[in-house]
Amino acid sequence: MELTRRDALGALAAAGVAVGGGALALDAVDPFGDDEEGLDHDPAATMRAVATVVYPSELAGVDEFVDTYVAGRAEDRPGYRDGIREATGILEDRADAWYGDSVAGLSPADRDDLLREVGADGATPAPDGADSQQIRFYVVNELLYALYSSPTGGELVGIENPQGHPGGTDSYQRGPR
Repeated sequence: MELTRRDALGALAAAGVAVGGGALALDAVDPFGDDEEGLDHDPAATMRAVATVVYPSELAGVDEFVDTYVAGRAEDRPGYRDGIREATGILEDRADAWYGDSVAGLSPADRDDLLREVGADGATPAPDGADSQQIRFYVVNELLYALYSSPTGGELVGIENPQGHPGGTDSYQRGPR
């Protein structure tokens, strides 16, 4: 299955983000200001790398989907943007200390191990919580929400018509498949 920009825009709409004509220009937007603010990592690259672990392997187009969604969510929300920066920074620090590489530089198996070792797999998500809780909230849960609130992601798990996506009269007159 292929994730598209349309899926990302649909997920943004489901999240309550206004996706008018300005959303089409998201490719040129760097919501994290990596170069300007001296970040030592690229939060979007970390999010893309984690997505390859938490998303089903049969999905294609993950990078563009994640970039569009994260840029759209972070563009006008400084608190969200800062949370992503901090959570991905924590994950990058652990990857460097424990594996000697960036999250994107790790194999998918090592990325999965890293997420488990930081406790993100079982942590209760909390934006101001412990490191594992922040990673769960801003990285893992955000990526999962984006996927499953999109039309393609919803179809993957049998939700033909995710909330916020009109399905027409056929969607409720037809029985389950």
